[in-house]
Amino acid sequence: MGFNTADMPPVDPAKFGSLPFMERMRLLATHWCEYGFGSPKKLHMLYVYKLIFFTVVGLLLVGLTTPALGGFGEIGSWWTEPIVYVKLMAWTTLFEVLGLASSSGPLAFKFSPFIGGCLYWLRPKTIRVPPWPGKVPFTAGDTRQLWDVAVYGLILLNLAFLVCFPGQVTDRVPGSEAGLPPQWAMFSYIGLIVLMGLRDKTVFLAARSEQYLAALLIFASAGSVVDMIIAAKIFIFASWFGAGISKLGRHFTLVVAPMVSNTPWITSRRLKRSLYRNFPEDIRASKVTSSIAHILGTIVELALPLILLFSTNTTLTLLALIGMTGFHIFIISTFPLAVPLEWNVFFIFSAWFLFWGHPAGEGWAVTDMSTGWLIAAIVMAAFFPILGNLRPDLVSFLPSMRQYAGNWASATWAFRGREVEDKLNQHLVKSNLNQIDQLTAAFGNEVAEIFMQKAVAWRTMHSQGRALISLMMRHTDELDNYVIREAEFVCTTLIGWQFGDAHLHNEQTIAAVQRRCNFAPGEVIVTWTESQPIHRNYIEYKVIDAAIGVVERGTYVVADATEELPWLPNGPIKHTVTWTRPGYVAPSDGSQYVQQSRVNA
Repeated sequence: MGFNTADMPPVDPAKFGSLPFMERMRLLATHWCEYGFGSPKKLHMLYVYKLIFFTVVGLLLVGLTTPALGGFGEIGSWWTEPIVYVKLMAWTTLFEVLGLASSSGPLAFKFSPFIGGCLYWLRPKTIRVPPWPGKVPFTAGDTRQLWDVAVYGLILLNLAFLVCFPGQVTDRVPGSEAGLPPQWAMFSYIGLIVLMGLRDKTVFLAARSEQYLAALLIFASAGSVVDMIIAAKIFIFASWFGAGISKLGRHFTLVVAPMVSNTPWITSRRLKRSLYRNFPEDIRASKVTSSIAHILGTIVELALPLILLFSTNTTLTLLALIGMTGFHIFIISTFPLAVPLEWNVFFIFSAWFLFWGHPAGEGWAVTDMSTGWLIAAIVMAAFFPILGNLRPDLVSFLPSMRQYAGNWASATWAFRGREVEDKLNQHLVKSNLNQIDQLTAAFGNEVAEIFMQKAVAWRTMHSQGRALISLMMRHTDELDNYVIREAEFVCTTLIGWQFGDAHLHNEQTIAAVQRRCNFAPGEVIVTWTESQPIHRNYIEYKVIDAAIGVVERGTYVVADATEELPWLPNGPIKHTVTWTRPGYVAPSDGSQYVQQSRVNA
């Protein structure tokens, strides 16, 4: 991987499109093993510069707008002030909800412009995605109105106020001359983002509300700074520990191998090949990958957070903090495709602020929290992770705390030709053209198509991708007659943001696109899988024809997907059809791969 040049797969771009689809997937998947996405390293430097800007400007805003802290010469004494935590949390949230953090830039397949976010949410007539349009009054419809734009604008102003307000002395933080931002400003943000979330869950998730909203609620409500700090400890513990629990399944090792392969500073091809069982014939995750995943990943997220939450030993706490800091730095250094880098930086600060600046042995232990707030904090921290792991269809994987686990809803889109795909440009109000058009403007169509299909190959390296392509093989007459796209990249041009959650582009969003584009039956086919519930060994799927709606539902056993190779040399993985739309017949005969069929009228 060069600084200015990309590492391209060993194929003539002019001949790439004539190769059979599965041959292309094998070529691109094996190339990923050694080179990752292959993007120039200068693209990663854009994120380094952005992180520096985020960190420096955030600290400057806190220091310069809070005179009671005493200036940067006194930072050693004021970095543990509660107002510093609240302001940096508000700054991080503002950065996220503007679209400048997660799901931004070329590694999230935004090339021109580099962001979606505010460019969509400040523009009327873009698509919005309400979570319960038929149940919550005044949320029906899928078109952004001036009202939605106004609420979003107020959210930005509210966050800016929280960041810049100099502080208000309060007896809730005794002895502090800086105090906290006013309660009304914290409550008003909570009200606005919840209201926005009922109108458009995309904005709610983009603000990383699952990470910050509960903590801000406690800081706005609790009468004691001890309750505030300990509640924040419980919430960050829940994020770490919940993520650790979610990594115990079959999916996580399939995430680690391609993630490490894509890490720009790891240049050893020998090391990267060792991540796979027998490169290039068998690129399932090796024992080396399992060790990296579960020793350096799962165990760290399960053991170290427990130490931090309960330890009163300074040395043990320090070692756990160093371990968690290294964990987050490693994640940052891999530049994962959703690029949630700022969140990791804030979590590094939060860990030191909460557990070193307010140690359990000095009155900041869980046992020092008032009973009422302790119960409330535990309920808020545990409710969505428990519900989301039992019923993933009801909860995004973000509130379920399954980040990086590989167990998330996913989808693949198939367009019957580029002219069908181009209808998204012609009929939707959006700020980003389809990625193929963004890339074609820079590299030409042939190279652009290689990059687009490499994203699909990347998905096949995960468990869901093998199921998605298996289903696509049954529900298209021939894969080579379609343009196959990774759904996350389609999603980011539809609604301005994506983070690996296919709930944002399920049949509800597809129906919104259909109302605008009027695809004919068979022109757009979407295969869609849910997350795996923690207590089951199978996953539910559905197949959607944009013009018709859901045409098939069923299940497949997770092990059948994780034990298959990305290019499906043994054919589609087996699946069980549980429902078929009356009158619908899958275009391809794949009966040998259907374990059981039950058609409901």
